[in-house]
Amino acid sequence: MPHHPMLSGDRFRLGTFSTNCSSGMTPTKVPERWVNSWDNNLKLAKMLDEAGIDFMLPIARWIGYGGETDFHGGVLETMTWAAGLLAATKNIAVFATIHTAANHPVVVAKQIATIDQIGHGRAGLNIVAGWNKPEYEALGLSLPDDHETRYAYAQEWFDLVQKLWTSDEHFDWDGTYFKAKRVKGDPKPIRGSVPIINAAGSPQGRGFATDNADFLFTPAIDLERSKGEIAELKAQAAAKGRKVDVLTFSHVICRPTEAEAKAYADYTAVQNADTDAVDNLVRLQFAHAHSFPHDLLAQIKHLFALGHGGYPLIGTPDLVAEGILKLHATGFAGTTLSFVDYVEEFPYFRDTVLPKLQAAGIR
Repeated sequence: MPHHPMLSGDRFRLGTFSTNCSSGMTPTKVPERWVNSWDNNLKLAKMLDEAGIDFMLPIARWIGYGGETDFHGGVLETMTWAAGLLAATKNIAVFATIHTAANHPVVVAKQIATIDQIGHGRAGLNIVAGWNKPEYEALGLSLPDDHETRYAYAQEWFDLVQKLWTSDEHFDWDGTYFKAKRVKGDPKPIRGSVPIINAAGSPQGRGFATDNADFLFTPAIDLERSKGEIAELKAQAAAKGRKVDVLTFSHVICRPTEAEAKAYADYTAVQNADTDAVDNLVRLQFAHAHSFPHDLLAQIKHLFALGHGGYPLIGTPDLVAEGILKLHATGFAGTTLSFVDYVEEFPYFRDTVLPKLQAAGIR
């Protein structure tokens, strides 16, 4: 069976997040902010692949967050993005992020199976049950007000995907949300399935994730709180006879001195923050999603300006490595990494931080 970095070994997994989106994870006005061109994504993917980074995770967006930069106004579609990157790399896993409301499960099942063949078993699926109301409206859809309906829809969506991946016969589907006549999944993913990621904060969302996902994706705002949450999530999954690992996301500003790193954080997230985009992003997250704890709003708003709410890894290589080791000690199975400019900043992280993580025994 081909190697899949998300399913092999017990190391702390590292990936990147949102490189398919304009400005990446940083709603900043600085001129060097991330340009999400295909050429930049391809260049980065090859760098990550050679460095042994485990995965790339995109964000699926259909409209931006406004502000001076229209943060995430430019987005490479994730299934085709993943297909291209899987064809151009050898070892790294690449996920497609799919909104259940906007993508028919019969189509997605075949798309994922196809890109899994392209990558020789390195594809992954990030399932989004839906939270961004303006995007639903942009697509002519209605966002259900209650999480129960969103996740009931997502569950049937994924049940149909799994049926297509496991059944060798044609079948009919007569569900609450989907009807299908004489469908069959051919080809299927190389392993019969692919690793599943789901970001969840509400009780309904975490029920869905512990029922279906291999990795639950959640922010790390307060590590003491995270430690308890991870234990609860693992226990919830174990009670269902399942194993679910928990991933988080981080924003990296790594410089030779701590003063340089802090100055650059201030430059990007304070002096040049796209404040209108940050306000829109936070407002939408707290209106329709439960991914972030609502009682930490002030702290979260700064983190959104810095790196979309990601755990801050700011400082020297020693301090950044120390921060990643803290995430590992908290119980996270891995983290994504974002940079203001991924291509320019990743090599320094690769050369100075990765060796420290390897020496510490988590890579």
